[in-house]
Amino acid sequence: MESDRTLAALGNEYNPDILRAADEAHSAQEFSEMLDIPIATCYRRIEELTGAGLLELHDRVLSDEHRRTNVYRRDIDEIVINFEGQDLNVQVTDRPEVKNKLDDVWRKISQE
Repeated sequence: MESDRTLAALGNEYNPDILRAADEAHSAQEFSEMLDIPIATCYRRIEELTGAGLLELHDRVLSDEHRRTNVYRRDIDEIVINFEGQDLNVQVTDRPEVKNKLDDVWRKISQE
């Protein structure tokens, strides 16, 4: 069940913090430094969030060391969890494509 996978991903340490910070695209190294997460753990958490459909590979950018680096961004805008009797309902609202495009334009402008 996809709801179980979403809840499992949200329940792991650091994952909610990464999702909050991923409103803008960041590399694993940037998440690690911003959130004080060990880099190996950060890579595992990114893989888990990506697998759950909550985080997406946004782009491959050139790092300060002139290497291609993956940057990730939240693929969702909202998660609503309802516990109704014995039922569990998880609703995930995808991030609007318009917002993604505006963020892309803003990121390119700010890098110039």
